[in-house]
Amino acid sequence: MTTDHPFQIPLSVGLRDDARFENFYALGNELLCASLKAAAQGQGEQFIFIWGNAGVGCTHLLQAVCHEADPVGRTAAYLPLDELKHMGGGILEGMEFLDLICLDGIDAVAGDRRWEEALFHFFNRIREQGNTLIIAANAAPRHLGIQLPDLASRLSWGIVFQVQPLSDETKLKALQMRASARGLEFSDEVARYLLHHASRNMNDLTFLLDTLDQASLSAKRKVTIPFIKEVTGL
Repeated sequence: MTTDHPFQIPLSVGLRDDARFENFYALGNELLCASLKAAAQGQGEQFIFIWGNAGVGCTHLLQAVCHEADPVGRTAAYLPLDELKHMGGGILEGMEFLDLICLDGIDAVAGDRRWEEALFHFFNRIREQGNTLIIAANAAPRHLGIQLPDLASRLSWGIVFQVQPLSDETKLKALQMRASARGLEFSDEVARYLLHHASRNMNDLTFLLDTLDQASLSAKRKVTIPFIKEVTGL
């Protein structure tokens, strides 16, 4: 949606360059990913709520939506509320004029009266403008502890998805896929070693991949189990 309303994003929150749909192993979450891609392009649902335990990929998906919106010329912003909570709900003022807003970690402000009121009014402004709002949390809307009844009802206005966690076997495939995207070759043996000796949280594994990628480039060595032990101490 275009508008003549003068607006400038008051803050800048960076996106991980590799947080894209191409790098998300979508097995079990195919409908969710299709719905988010459609929303990024201004199609489908106006409001989407996604939730899941830490490490299942909520943050990755919200950032992927913002990346997906850019090539089609849609303005988008990613706001991690756990990091921005201290700034107050006033940071949402004017955001409704963007085509797409992704609010991550709404559970961080649940129970905060001022934040809940700001979110309630933001929902109304977004709806009036006809723009898209995607929210992520660590629990379903009814389990967030929202105190403002009108906000609690708005969180379920659109479609609600639980992000399905990966099994160990699919985590192995996801790890190899993300390694391949960096130009790293991960054998099944190497990937299983990481899964058994490092955190099984995909966010943690992604940061570990970054470390191994940089170390591999610097040392001009392949990523093997001895190399992993040498670099990480695992």
